[in-house]
Amino acid sequence: MTPTVSDIIGIMESLAPRWLAESWDNVGLQVGDPQWPVETVWLALDPLPETVAAAVSAGAQMLITHHPLLFRPLSSVDVSTPVGTIVYTAMAHRLAIFSAHTNLDSVTGGINDILAGRLGLDALTVLGDEKQAEAIKLAVFVPQTHETAVLEALVTAGAGCIGDYSGCTFRSVGKGTFTPGSRSRPYLGQPGRFTQVDEVRIETRVTRERLAEVVTALRKAHPYETMAFDLYPMQPHETGQGIGRVGLLDPPQTLDAFAEAVRCALGLPTVRVVGDGAMTVNRVAVCSGSGGGLMSAVFASGAQVYVTGDLRYHDARDAQARGVGLIDIGHFASEHLVIDPLADRLAAAIAEAGWSIAIKTYDAESDPFRVLSS
Repeated sequence: MTPTVSDIIGIMESLAPRWLAESWDNVGLQVGDPQWPVETVWLALDPLPETVAAAVSAGAQMLITHHPLLFRPLSSVDVSTPVGTIVYTAMAHRLAIFSAHTNLDSVTGGINDILAGRLGLDALTVLGDEKQAEAIKLAVFVPQTHETAVLEALVTAGAGCIGDYSGCTFRSVGKGTFTPGSRSRPYLGQPGRFTQVDEVRIETRVTRERLAEVVTALRKAHPYETMAFDLYPMQPHETGQGIGRVGLLDPPQTLDAFAEAVRCALGLPTVRVVGDGAMTVNRVAVCSGSGGGLMSAVFASGAQVYVTGDLRYHDARDAQARGVGLIDIGHFASEHLVIDPLADRLAAAIAEAGWSIAIKTYDAESDPFRVLSS
């Protein structure tokens, strides 16, 4: 069976769950049909006209980007505009375009964790507000003969994820009783007769977003005509995921020495630095993309330096007044570093699923800003 766009979306949702995206964001399928078959997937930071044209020319059926193509509803699809050209080209050549944006920023192992790792930071915590997950506890009763099949169905559908752990369940053995009705067709027992069965109670946790998918998978694996299961709403809980990270630098360095280490680690020609170059830094805040909106969180975090992109003049003045250093690495450099690791993870998940799909990264992307020096 040839995998579809929907199958790849399912993998991407497991790598960067949609519920982690910011409320203003537009993530997921931007253009295309979930049922289109997929043999080649391209990955890029931006869905630019040249990127889409190159993907089409290479015969790709799906393009996964970090930045969304569509941030707000379109009033028209005008092919004389860049967005209109992209939509027309993608639809005409059956190229699906999918975005994983702030959900990929926030998720454990996502862009911010990769950035912090490249800079040598340890003991990471979330810089911004931690995302809170709305979870449901699911308990299902199954005959012992189908315990393994039901358990595998639950886990495969995405139940049982707690933090960085998956497949989390609890099982207890007991005795199930029931009397089938006269018009029933029971898997065990006979209509009108009281029946006792050795059953297993399986408990696990499911996010609200995956509940329908998990219950559907559960029904397919469960042998009973009428499946007995309970759903218990749980209090929202913090997940250790969110925008930005704060970590420790060991050993401590001066601001200028750390700024040079950042420049080298990211392969940049220059970085912009604010603050006393001789100050010692050992607590570092980072945020991929445009991090100016988290300045208050940076000041509250106790970090001596903040590494991000797209900082403004007044951000620099605020930091100066508070004795906090800034290192502006630019928007592109802070995010493009996710493309290769994401391609590796996607390829591994596809291989595990047993599909033969080519994964390619678009190598012609570059920072739109150039640095001129005398």
